[in-house]
Amino acid sequence: CKTFSVDSKRFGNRIGVMITLLLIILWMKSLVMSAITVIILVVLFVVDTFWVQGLPWHKDCTPIYVQFFVKFFIIGVTVLVVAVPEGLPLAVTISLAYSVKKMMKDNNLVRHLDACETMGNATAICSDKTGTLTMNRMTVVQAYVADKHYRNVPEPQLIPAAIMDILVLGISVNSAYTTNIMSPEKEGGLPRQVGNKTECALLGFANDLKRDYQAIRNEIPEEKLYKVYTFNSCRKSMSTVLKNADGSFRMFSKGASEILLKKCSKLLTASGETKVFRPRDRDDMVKKVIEPMASEGLRTICLAYRDFPVSEGEPDWDQENDILTSLTCVCVVGIEDPVRPEVPDAIKKCQRAGITVRMVTGDNINTARAIATKCGILLPGDEFLCMEGKEFNRRIRNEKGEIEQERIDKIWPKLRVLARSSPTDKHTLVKGIIDSTVLEQRQVVAVTGDGTNDGPALKKADVGFAMGIAGTDVAKEASDIILTDDNFSSIVKAVMWGRNVYDSISKFLQFQLTVNVVAVIVAFTGACITQDSPLKAVQMLWVNLIMDTFASLALATEPPTESLLLRKPYGRNKPLISRTMMKNILGHGVYQLIIIFTLLFVGEQIFDIDSGRYAPLHSPPSEHYTIIFNTFVLLQLFNEINARKIHGERNVFDGIFNNLIFCSIVFGTFIIQIVIVQWGGKPFSCVGLSIDQWLWCTFLGFSSLLWGQLISSIPTKSLRFLKSAGHGTQRQEIPDEELEDMEEMEEIDHAERELRRGQILWFRGLNRIQTQMDVVSAFQSGSSFQERQLRRQLTVSPLPSLPQQIRVVNAFRSSLSPYEGLEKPESRSSIHNFMTHPEFRIEDSEPSIPLIDDTDAEDDAPTKRNSASPRNATPTPPSPSPTPSPNQNNNAVESGNNHLYVEGNKAAGTPSAPGSPLHSLETSL
Repeated sequence: CKTFSVDSKRFGNRIGVMITLLLIILWMKSLVMSAITVIILVVLFVVDTFWVQGLPWHKDCTPIYVQFFVKFFIIGVTVLVVAVPEGLPLAVTISLAYSVKKMMKDNNLVRHLDACETMGNATAICSDKTGTLTMNRMTVVQAYVADKHYRNVPEPQLIPAAIMDILVLGISVNSAYTTNIMSPEKEGGLPRQVGNKTECALLGFANDLKRDYQAIRNEIPEEKLYKVYTFNSCRKSMSTVLKNADGSFRMFSKGASEILLKKCSKLLTASGETKVFRPRDRDDMVKKVIEPMASEGLRTICLAYRDFPVSEGEPDWDQENDILTSLTCVCVVGIEDPVRPEVPDAIKKCQRAGITVRMVTGDNINTARAIATKCGILLPGDEFLCMEGKEFNRRIRNEKGEIEQERIDKIWPKLRVLARSSPTDKHTLVKGIIDSTVLEQRQVVAVTGDGTNDGPALKKADVGFAMGIAGTDVAKEASDIILTDDNFSSIVKAVMWGRNVYDSISKFLQFQLTVNVVAVIVAFTGACITQDSPLKAVQMLWVNLIMDTFASLALATEPPTESLLLRKPYGRNKPLISRTMMKNILGHGVYQLIIIFTLLFVGEQIFDIDSGRYAPLHSPPSEHYTIIFNTFVLLQLFNEINARKIHGERNVFDGIFNNLIFCSIVFGTFIIQIVIVQWGGKPFSCVGLSIDQWLWCTFLGFSSLLWGQLISSIPTKSLRFLKSAGHGTQRQEIPDEELEDMEEMEEIDHAERELRRGQILWFRGLNRIQTQMDVVSAFQSGSSFQERQLRRQLTVSPLPSLPQQIRVVNAFRSSLSPYEGLEKPESRSSIHNFMTHPEFRIEDSEPSIPLIDDTDAEDDAPTKRNSASPRNATPTPPSPSPTPSPNQNNNAVESGNNHLYVEGNKAAGTPSAPGSPLHSLETSL
């Protein structure tokens, strides 16, 4: 089991492959054991008959000998059948199918079965805000119109008529005509919102102002709209152009307030006239209006318009940047989308379960921060990050615009809110978290989305959740689970069911392997000692039916409980059989073997009955072996109750009556066992037992519950000889102690850790040989400071090819700059070319400054480049080439380490430029 190495996107695939491999391994081992059983039985029979007893071979006795050999073959087949746990695939299928059916009632429509179990191991959830964390029922609650900020929806008479007409006209036509406010389904209920919820809020605002937007739409139908710029995530706005009767045009726009206000150059005043809207006025409005609204969790929308006079002619409508400018601001509204009442508790459960919840939204950062605080994603005193999409992109990209994994790794562990983000930002964040190696366990990410542009992120995530109500067909097609109620609390239920699937499979494994171990050992040992199996073939088939079909139905249908959310996710490398389960399997197996062998060898004396051992061929059933069979089955029935707990819990009866299937199967099996024993007769090799014998059998079976309490009292940590089995991907190919030493010595980076042990040793050997060659060459050239500089840089540089090494040696021998003619390896830190071989190329252009914070650069810089000591200053040879240094670590671009560049083209004989390798060496000396 410990040889499994399975690496797939989904945990369900991993479990399926692991169980298949487990079946193959057990089948091969059981085949060998059954063959050995048959061989031993045949050899013992032949030796005892023809050697010990000295009987000759008679042709008349050949049919009897054949019957003995057939009996031995049947015993071998019985061992083979019992040893193979063919019920494992059935248990997995039943558990997944049962979970999928029950998840439908919890508003989770599962499209891919393996997503159930994958969700149980999720460590991060990137959730939308609107409709998922909030109720997606938006209403306008505040407004800034006519130079006044109204904390509540203003009365119609407070707004000038001129502004009112423009405002209502813009709201009516500048929205999808499929968006409407419908009458409530029930009397006294809230009006129904159909279509885009933000537009529904604005239409409701028009209704609150006692205006009928539908009358305006009837007057200006959709086909009369001259031009429509639909909303997209880039411009964060929507515009509609109307053509007036005199040939002029008027464009109405609505969108994100802080973005659309930058396009405004005028503002409607209380008198209905326009005034100049300067940047200073915009800043005042942001501080006094927009930020207070956003801090209360409101989404701020700006409504504006622009007139195109006839004298200017018809503009070029394809030039959006020229069209969407010089706007006149009419109004700024604050739209409230209340947080779902069950969301804060659901997020608290996720955090307690070790799942990090992140909000990825297109709203204003202040609005997003306020909603995140209400939901519990952000708590007072936390030092987590909230940033906008632009800042996020600035931090994760280098000077070439490439996304670097190490830059993402500095952000995502503390990032909790990503505001004003695009679907591309969501995909980048999800990919960065999944590809990250900063944590020991690979992150398992779940993502929610509803738009068409969310498709890539949903596809990239380990589990994609699409909104069933507001989601598009593309989002649903790219998802694994569809939330039929668009509610975040349904995701928590999916986590519970996912963890329950994993636990159900583990419960079944614990029970079945215990039965397998005991049945195989009893059949094998009993057959070898008594030349007959204590458990007959038909009895073994009944036991096999109990431990396969019935047990899979009973243990794979356990309902989830809240206790599943009290532990951390298992992780990708979690073995199917933990050490606690191994303790239970071995503990109960040993106990059952002691009881069965005691009954086998001294049972006739305990119950004062005839012995069933060494019975002749075709002898009738015996009470002795019937008691052994009955006790064995009852031990399994009571141990099935023990198998309900796999984490060392003492109360094995907790919640047992919540699973009627389990209770029915256990009770039904017990009834069938009574029928088989009392009336099974010769077909089942049984005879009827007395009441006293039944009570003793029941007591011995019940004692396994008491023995289970004793096993639970033994700490698993004290049993160091126990090993877990059924691991996933094996990553510890280098010992942990060696990895820790490497981290302290800074000998390897994250990319090198992913290499196998042989590759690491190979690269280390070549690095050492290269270092020795270059240091010897440096000593031969007599340049001690060059030798020091080379030695320091080679310890962090990627491995050049052999021609590169020769050129380094030749450079020293010719007394030239050691960096002349060398090419700079292309950065491997981008997530697109991470873990690829370096390609060397020549760069003549001067690199730009990386887009990282100054504080990060100061913290990461290993040397002080501007602290030259006059006492240690040394004359240096001229720098003949502006080529960058080749000795760059593949992570140096984003960390700020070793940025040793030559700035500009310098004439021969001039001192080394600041920032050059030789100047850096001078200052460090």
